[in-house]
Amino acid sequence: MRYTQYSYRRSSLFGYFPPGIRWLLISNTLIFLVYFLGGGSVKLHLTTLFALWAAAAVRSLFVWQLFTYMFLHGGITHLLFNMLTLWMFGTMLERDWGTRRFLKYYFLCGVAAGVCVLVANIAVGDWQTPTIGASGAIFGVLVAFGVLYPNQTVLMGFLFPIKAKYMVMIYAAIELLLTFGPNTGVSTVAHLGGMAFGYLYLKRRMPSVALPDVRGAWRQWRLSRAKRKFQVYMRKHGNRDPWSN
Repeated sequence: MRYTQYSYRRSSLFGYFPPGIRWLLISNTLIFLVYFLGGGSVKLHLTTLFALWAAAAVRSLFVWQLFTYMFLHGGITHLLFNMLTLWMFGTMLERDWGTRRFLKYYFLCGVAAGVCVLVANIAVGDWQTPTIGASGAIFGVLVAFGVLYPNQTVLMGFLFPIKAKYMVMIYAAIELLLTFGPNTGVSTVAHLGGMAFGYLYLKRRMPSVALPDVRGAWRQWRLSRAKRKFQVYMRKHGNRDPWSN
């Protein structure tokens, strides 16, 4: 299977949901309602069986947890952010790839993120902390969008316009920094795992894929910053003609 870079096409996102996206939105929402409205015993039961625990997934061979943990969310904000991001960036991918290929990619990113979480937890001796949420798969979707629509302007954090390729770079840098910071209760390992797997998966099937030139972007930013400083300096000094030599 080969992937190609696409030019972004505007579509009626507000009036159209591809089948895969629609199924993911409905299933995640329904499970969330059962999870939180079913009472403490239902929540405990679902968490024990379907959240991702190193003790259960590895020692008790509850391998299905690598798949089911993606359908559990810790709160309404967690669910809304993931589902809105999935809808915004996954719709074009599914329409260009087709439902089967898109869902395959989505779940492979989520499972790979879960494996990274298990490896990290076992490495530090943490067998009892559960992991829930579709963020690993969602970050894989973000990487695919940034790779296939690199120059499309998107709203980072739903607020700031930025090219998709730079958004992916910034998110990756933030997640990497958070990994070495204090524990916030958010699994940055899952996020980075989903992003890394997504990029490698696309790279294997699309050899021409390359992430944006980080050093080139940094040099361009520094040059632009120096230019602005020079313009400010010239305005402050009466805009005198420069010396010639």
